[in-house]
Amino acid sequence: MAIDYTKLKELREKTGVSFSVCKKALEESKNDLKKAEKLLNEWGAKKAEEKAERSTSQGGIFSYVHHNRKVGSMVELQCETDFVSGNEEFKKLGAEFAMQIASVEAATVEELLKSEYIREPGKTMNDLLKEAVLKFGENTKVARISKWVLGETPKK
Repeated sequence: MAIDYTKLKELREKTGVSFSVCKKALEESKNDLKKAEKLLNEWGAKKAEEKAERSTSQGGIFSYVHHNRKVGSMVELQCETDFVSGNEEFKKLGAEFAMQIASVEAATVEELLKSEYIREPGKTMNDLLKEAVLKFGENTKVARISKWVLGETPKK
């Protein structure tokens, strides 16, 4: 079956996953974009499981302050190499997690990962993290989170 290169480009731009993996997903889904995205999500979950035990000694700390300056948050996002931690997509992921923390009631990393992604209802933050593992090819995890609300004592 011939690959629809317009769909390949669209899938690549939407997911950030490599062309070869996107091509494989489109081949297996017979050029069906929705099925291909579902396959990529499944593969991301499998990759995350495979890489879960790998050491994450690199990464970054990301912050967000809401426009009214009354809510702020920080997240420590870890990965395996400084190459990935310097990647613009990794930095965007850190910013998304920081904004999510400011937007939801999550006192722990586990609660955060279970929360529905504010930009994409139906997707959890854990799903977003698994997509990152597929995209980066490295174990990526949220190590710590913190949220401040003006006038309140930070939760521990």
